[in-house]
Amino acid sequence: MSRDINNKFWNEELETLPREELEKRQLEDLKEIVKFAYDNAPYYKRSFDEAGVKPEDIKTLKDIEKFPFINKKTQRDTQGVGSFLGELAAVPEEDVVFISTSSGSTGVPTMSPFTKKDFDEFQDTESRWFWQIGMRPNDRYVHALNFSLYVGGPDVIGAQNLGALCIWGGTLPSERLLFILKTYQPTVIWTSPSYAWQLGEKALKAGYDPKKDFNIKKIIVAGELGGSIDATRKAIEEIWGAEVFDFYGLSDIFGACAAQCEYHDGLHIAENHILVETVDIHTGEVLEPGQTGELVFTTLRKHARPLIRFKTGDIGRIDTTKCRCGRTHGRISILGRKDDMFIVSAVNVFPSDIEAVIREQSDLTGEYLIRIFEKDFTSKYAVEVEKATGVAKDDETVAAEVSAALKARIGVKPARVVVHPDGGLNTRSEHKSRRVIDERNIDYNI
Repeated sequence: MSRDINNKFWNEELETLPREELEKRQLEDLKEIVKFAYDNAPYYKRSFDEAGVKPEDIKTLKDIEKFPFINKKTQRDTQGVGSFLGELAAVPEEDVVFISTSSGSTGVPTMSPFTKKDFDEFQDTESRWFWQIGMRPNDRYVHALNFSLYVGGPDVIGAQNLGALCIWGGTLPSERLLFILKTYQPTVIWTSPSYAWQLGEKALKAGYDPKKDFNIKKIIVAGELGGSIDATRKAIEEIWGAEVFDFYGLSDIFGACAAQCEYHDGLHIAENHILVETVDIHTGEVLEPGQTGELVFTTLRKHARPLIRFKTGDIGRIDTTKCRCGRTHGRISILGRKDDMFIVSAVNVFPSDIEAVIREQSDLTGEYLIRIFEKDFTSKYAVEVEKATGVAKDDETVAAEVSAALKARIGVKPARVVVHPDGGLNTRSEHKSRRVIDERNIDYNI
């Protein structure tokens, strides 16, 4: 199928559906997938029966609220039970052509199976996101993501299906990746926000000028929140002279489920594949679009392992109004992980709030580490930063300025700010960076 490279849409009819028509299609798919899950996945049969609900109860999209939630614990508890794929799977193993696994950073790694149809639709969605950011067949693309069981690895196929020349970079050492950028002159790269920034720093220290020696025009970032933090995005763009686009994915569903457009006003989510709810993090009460809470996803077309009301653990909101780009699928904004949020003096604090402040300080390198600890039976936080080389201010002055900036933005200042020299923090990573250390011994249920 030939495409008009000047058309901004991969699938214009789908991406610009009137809201009423989009929700009509969602309802049709929701009815089918809930019945399919009930008829074929042992867990859903048992869970729905215990909750006193049945597939026929779905008459409107709002009726999904009658059904029970699932979460990561549900996945772990059912994985391998009764079969290799477990009780959430709704197809036999012979129908599965691919599995990915989660990182296991918050528990036992969980697998995500795909039928061939699931996988093909997954890759068509990736092509849609690549096209949305402006990738075209004449682009050269470096996929600098982990291929080892990571659901984002196969996303490169979406770029190939679009027609781009693809370089399967994977987790190459920085020196090798810089060689590829210099030698092959790719125009698009995908990696994590922290690594995009660090790779730019390493390029500068190696004597390259990323704006002149390389040909990167667009940088896709995912896996961390930085791509949606204006200060972080601008810091990366300043080094590379390229436009940064944030993508969002879940190993539980597929690679990139949502992506920014040229307006960078939230991330368009594939609502033809995912029904989005936002619920109160304490009560589970469903909130109106635009309100902030935990995002809950129901997969509408994934048959290998349907997810019905999956609590993602991500705190955010959805805007269902039409975007300036013309797309009608809702835009999600992610504030942070429920697991990462902490409360200080009755204020909800997300690491992303702190990152935004740190990246705006011209006296700092932008690297940081957050320590959360308990003192006098309450949570406190400390921030460690790096002072940029050549800054004449003493450490005490820099610490005081950072503390004041955090107090102004977040509403509560850190217990202390520790200033290190450039390179003094061990937070730089080839991929995701660990920036939060929770030293508390008590469990805060949020």
